[in-house]
Amino acid sequence: MKTEDNHLHRFESLSDAHRFFDMPMPRHPLISIINGVHVKAEPDRIAQRHVLGFYKISYKPVLGGRLKYGQGYYDFDAGGLLFAAPGQIIGGNPDNDTACSQYSLLIHPDFFLGYPLAKKIRQYGFFSYSIKETLHLSEEEKNIILSIFSFMESELNSRIDDFSQDVMISQIELLLNYANRFYKRQFITRKAASNDLLQKFEEILEDYFQDEKSLRGGIPTVAYLATNLNVSASYLSDMLRSLTGQSAQQHIHDKLIEKAKEKLSTTSLSVSEVAYELGFEHSQSFSKLFKTKTNLSPLEFRKSFR
Repeated sequence: MKTEDNHLHRFESLSDAHRFFDMPMPRHPLISIINGVHVKAEPDRIAQRHVLGFYKISYKPVLGGRLKYGQGYYDFDAGGLLFAAPGQIIGGNPDNDTACSQYSLLIHPDFFLGYPLAKKIRQYGFFSYSIKETLHLSEEEKNIILSIFSFMESELNSRIDDFSQDVMISQIELLLNYANRFYKRQFITRKAASNDLLQKFEEILEDYFQDEKSLRGGIPTVAYLATNLNVSASYLSDMLRSLTGQSAQQHIHDKLIEKAKEKLSTTSLSVSEVAYELGFEHSQSFSKLFKTKTNLSPLEFRKSFR
């Protein structure tokens, strides 16, 4: 475990984390499940900021109050799941971090080596969601999640043999699949708030081109839009995909094509000039995207109006 001057702890291994939180050493060096009942560390220590060298999935029965969306509360209050990936900084927020997790699953990336999950796990966007985008669970959902945690705890504590890794991998996949399903449900139960976010997304994107920010900042990025909406980039894309079937990047491309068609059909700007005004560094990149989206080159599209 490395410690920097600003007290930002770096957990390179599961043993580092267990030692820091006054827990017995893990039975397996690459995977462990921590039952909050046995955590001896003080709340202030639990809340200290640290950098993970592994994946962490935690269930907290108390989330510090429900989040408010619009004019009502859309979340359940049966606790929730939090996800973090290697390299992420977590902790440092007393309102959310001092409440001990009932369960925390720690998995070193090497545990997945040789399994398809080693690659697939990076496709789950919720590992980079922010704390305010926690998965809130209903009572039924909570019971499903806790049963999986309980089974994994029993498996790790009772035996480690030639089948242990296969069994644990299957349970992790089950947990992630349920999390994916429940997040989709959360997007639906927050539909009013999500639609409001979609409207603001469209407004920010429209203003970006109206104010000619593309001339200074280039093509708008998902990160730029997410920052202006005060959400994480992964959450924004997953929310949009749930509502519209398209990611944030696809929405940006659609807006670029919309603006390109407008300029090509109503101005005498050259293709290179249109590309430049839209924020492209190279006109070839613009022409390639336009052809992909419309099956026409920019010049062919312009000729269709003459």
